[in-house]
Amino acid sequence: MERIETDVCVIGAGSGGLSVAAGAVQMGARVVLVEGGRMGGDCLNYGCVPSKALIAAAKQAHALRSGARFGIAPAEPEIDYAAVKDHVRHAIDTIAPVDSQERFEGLGVGVLREWGHFISETELQAGDHVIRARRFVIATGSSPLVPPIEGLDGVPYYTNETIFDLREKPEHLIIIGGGNIGIEMAQAHARLGSRVTVIEGAEVLSRDDADAREIVLARVRAEGVEIVEGQQAERISGQPGEITVETGQGRHTGSHLLVAVGRSVNVAQLDLDKAGVSHGRAVEVDDRLRTSNRRIYAVGDAAGRMQFTHVAGYHGGVVIRSLLFGLPARAKQSHIPWTTYTDPELAQVGPTEAQARERWGDAVEVVRANYDESDRAIAEGRPEGFVKVMVVKGKPVGATIVGAQAGELIGMWALAISAGLKMSAISTAVLPYPTLMELNKRAAGAYFSPRLFDNAWVKRIVGAVQRFVP
Repeated sequence: MERIETDVCVIGAGSGGLSVAAGAVQMGARVVLVEGGRMGGDCLNYGCVPSKALIAAAKQAHALRSGARFGIAPAEPEIDYAAVKDHVRHAIDTIAPVDSQERFEGLGVGVLREWGHFISETELQAGDHVIRARRFVIATGSSPLVPPIEGLDGVPYYTNETIFDLREKPEHLIIIGGGNIGIEMAQAHARLGSRVTVIEGAEVLSRDDADAREIVLARVRAEGVEIVEGQQAERISGQPGEITVETGQGRHTGSHLLVAVGRSVNVAQLDLDKAGVSHGRAVEVDDRLRTSNRRIYAVGDAAGRMQFTHVAGYHGGVVIRSLLFGLPARAKQSHIPWTTYTDPELAQVGPTEAQARERWGDAVEVVRANYDESDRAIAEGRPEGFVKVMVVKGKPVGATIVGAQAGELIGMWALAISAGLKMSAISTAVLPYPTLMELNKRAAGAYFSPRLFDNAWVKRIVGAVQRFVP
């Protein structure tokens, strides 16, 4: 058994782990990175990158069908599903060198391609190596949650870890789960020529703003996706090419099945009890992302908070400040945005309108700008959607955007909330015309309009100035 002494041992080579490893080693720390699976983690190999590549291909197919409103004759695209997957693979392969073992070894990180588990409060075993480190960072991510549905283990099914390897276009794809992954994959496959049925036990996109959710679902349904809400999948039967999902209210038969009901944090194999680390479904951490063992931190999905790649990267930065400089850096969530990459996109930062009203009551003001007020949206034939901002004492506390490029537009509000900016900072910004970004400024203007234009005192002052100031 080979023994290794190091300053920092990072367990997991996804977004959070790679951020910590790269930052620590480049600032002079000795770093060992342990990864038994693929470098780059879920985001590169099974999540963000392949899904957005598939969505991009689906948008191209949809564009051919929907040119009539621009005076361009629509055409039914000829879709080579295997070639679409080649595009997906090309995207992964192009990005992979940035996350590769070779790159990190070039930075000076010791990379062990083994699964690791704790053997004491200060030691981790990975294959034939025992690593003793001053600090450990758990960055093991999560895996698709497979629910205990009767019969599921007897039929072929896909998760986000396997669906991108499918080379034959599904004739009829049934998706169990109506979260962001389920709905993104539903619309993408419908645009690529599959029949699609989504089965959701509660509400589809249930955590999102109700008004925004309805706009997205109206478009997805209009493109042919069947959405079944409020029905749990109770039993599954069939064989390859003919799989039936039974709910309490009906039966749905399709050619392929995708299970997208959530994520399960990867902590079971770590032997956390031997390290003195408290845990439940995820690792228990404080605001500094430290565990009950002060030598050990957890980031990203492993920390049991928001399950997004950018959150893991953000956590990495927080931990770096603590590990290397001893600074009391704390992880917050109020400024973290997220996006569902449907068409139209749905983006959120901070609380929704309902959540803000529940927290602040009458103290919250809600302002809104609609896409059909945007010259750019009108010119591009994309007038559906809105920007909605929740404001308390002149500062934005949350924002919802549904519409074209919502994921890009939400960044301004994430910055405003993170920096504690007032609405005036947005309203006085000078933005290029015509851009969708102007919708953010229009929403900020809607906050000030009644204060200026419906205010009797303002009108009196203006009137006095016009009469007495030469």
